[in-house]
Amino acid sequence: MTTPLRDGSRDRRIEDPSNLYLIHPAAHALLRHALARRISANSVSIAGLVCGGVAAAAFSQYRYPAAALIGLVFAIAWLIADGLDGMIARATKTASALGRMLDGLCDHGVFALIYLSLAFSVGTWSGWLLATVAGVAHAVQSSLYEGERARFHRRVRGEPLAAPPVPTGPFLVRLYDSVATAVDRAAMPFERRFAAAPDRAAFAAAYAARAVPVMRLQSLLTANVRVWAIVIACLVASPTLFWWFEILPLSAVCVFGLYRHRLVERSFVHGAASQPSFLSSEQGHS
Repeated sequence: MTTPLRDGSRDRRIEDPSNLYLIHPAAHALLRHALARRISANSVSIAGLVCGGVAAAAFSQYRYPAAALIGLVFAIAWLIADGLDGMIARATKTASALGRMLDGLCDHGVFALIYLSLAFSVGTWSGWLLATVAGVAHAVQSSLYEGERARFHRRVRGEPLAAPPVPTGPFLVRLYDSVATAVDRAAMPFERRFAAAPDRAAFAAAYAARAVPVMRLQSLLTANVRVWAIVIACLVASPTLFWWFEILPLSAVCVFGLYRHRLVERSFVHGAASQPSFLSSEQGHS
């Protein structure tokens, strides 16, 4: 069976290097075998959860360097499964609400297990406090980053947003999605400018040229970066190092990235000097 071509759902220009050269190539290589054996996306999500659980258990033994390396191996397997399940769902057109829930568990549920297992191993009230604060920071950062990434991909496809989306589903899903889509309300002037562009493809290309550097910065908020940070913290036997990394540097990246992305949007809404070149040339001929 021929492996399906990559579906182009991810723009390579903004991908984390470990996704680009390890996680996604491995998932794509496994896709042909999964489709030939009719392995469902949900089965892969469950397998990813198991691998993530093993990684969390290994990281909890952070006082032993070998445990951190075992955790890394299973964490990579979990990340591959987290990419593969979406590939299978898109290739077989079997995306569903259950699949989305399982995919969310495969991502955020595994991190919750890692935070809990590390906090339990540290066993101090300060450890639990740091783990809780870091976990909340992680949830907010991830939601905002996923919103930014979805926003970027939609715009690059030439699709302006007609109106801010309304979150639906269970309470926790609505809460998570409301954070991810909160920026859409602030970005509506850009979306209206996008919708009114005489050449949306050219407008999208001009936007991407300015937004790619910002999105590359925001790729520091991917799960992959956090996994490497956890491994390093475990190798030096200090989970608190990871929690502070989550609370301070990654929060700074999140805030600065959001700010810079909004500046990119405003450059298309305000000021003739900031107009895309194709608009300026059209105005010059009018």
